[in-house]
Amino acid sequence: MLKNKHIIVGVTGGIAAYKIPMLVREFRKAGAGVKVVMSEAAKEFVSPLTLSTLSNNDVIIGTFPGTRSNVLDAKTWHINLGQWGDVMVIAPATANVLAKLAHGYSDDAVSTLALALRCPLLLSPSMDVDMWEHPATQENVTRLREMGCIVLPPEGGELASGLVGAGRLPEIAEILRSVERVLDSARLDLKGRNILVTAGPTYEPIDPVRFIGNRSSGKMGFALANASAQRGASVTLVTGRVHLPTPKHVKRIDVETAEQMYRAVMRQQKKADAIIMSAAVADFTPVTTSVKKIKKFQADGRAMSIELKKTRDVLQELGAKNSRSVLVGFALETDHGVENATRKLKEKKLDLIVLNNPREEGAGFDVDTNVVTIISKNGRVEKLKKMPKYDAAQEILNRVARLMK
Repeated sequence: MLKNKHIIVGVTGGIAAYKIPMLVREFRKAGAGVKVVMSEAAKEFVSPLTLSTLSNNDVIIGTFPGTRSNVLDAKTWHINLGQWGDVMVIAPATANVLAKLAHGYSDDAVSTLALALRCPLLLSPSMDVDMWEHPATQENVTRLREMGCIVLPPEGGELASGLVGAGRLPEIAEILRSVERVLDSARLDLKGRNILVTAGPTYEPIDPVRFIGNRSSGKMGFALANASAQRGASVTLVTGRVHLPTPKHVKRIDVETAEQMYRAVMRQQKKADAIIMSAAVADFTPVTTSVKKIKKFQADGRAMSIELKKTRDVLQELGAKNSRSVLVGFALETDHGVENATRKLKEKKLDLIVLNNPREEGAGFDVDTNVVTIISKNGRVEKLKKMPKYDAAQEILNRVARLMK
């Protein structure tokens, strides 16, 4: 997997930087070409000469190589190197660089290059346990995952400070395996394909202020759109209201109601090679919507009732009309999950259905992981382990890609 691949190693100023020469050596032994970029702080922990010798390439340290003893004179070194790499690994990724990358700062060689990358970015954080568990760091990690970065969580154990907890750089072998997985998932097997993804909730208005909605965060759908684009597909994402950035190279269509989502999907579905319906579309909507805010006194102390009607079932109609697209549905079930999901798959003529239970640990609303069961129309049931939503998206896309062959 690593033979003849171009790997960029970014090193920042953490104590675990002393392990990186071994990582570079292992990449080279596996047949990869390696180029190293360092922050100024990283020089306090590992020698640039060591990394240059092991990589058999010059090491970039400053933002402006060539101004001191650095090596590249090209004014656009970060653009050139960003296009050279098949994958970039930042290890150790300190709390400082995580914060920079999460918010678009580029004040050193590592963060500048990361903004110019055309390839996947794998982050391997390493720091003291309190720094790792700090809410700001965790928020940055979540944001980076949502932006499409792959984060390899630190391991637990005794740390340089003498404290015990999460923060250790994973073993070199584990980083190597992670890079191989990233390169495997980064294959462009969906190039030339059109993928339509839906995400997020729908809001059904009661009046100008209130609505009937659900707790969907949209994270699973955005992960699917992001992963599809990274695998070369032309991606259209139809999404309800969410607070998530649009993945790179994805066309985004914002909607609010179930009816708006229905119309948007029907407009886009004709050119789709695969349709992945991960949105939590409302089953019911108010019969009438007040043009003015409903005041509390209007109820006059009585219980208030809202008459509802069924929304149009976009998945049902897609299954009835669809003849060429791979069709994937989602089922959120709290009981009799496989039975209910299988019934839905058959009734709506789906190729695959993805089942999860919000009560299961790691699979609830607004979390970064998921625990899914993938059921195919031939009756195969595959329950996957808990994993980041990005990884779950890749697993789903692996099956979609096989169905499109």
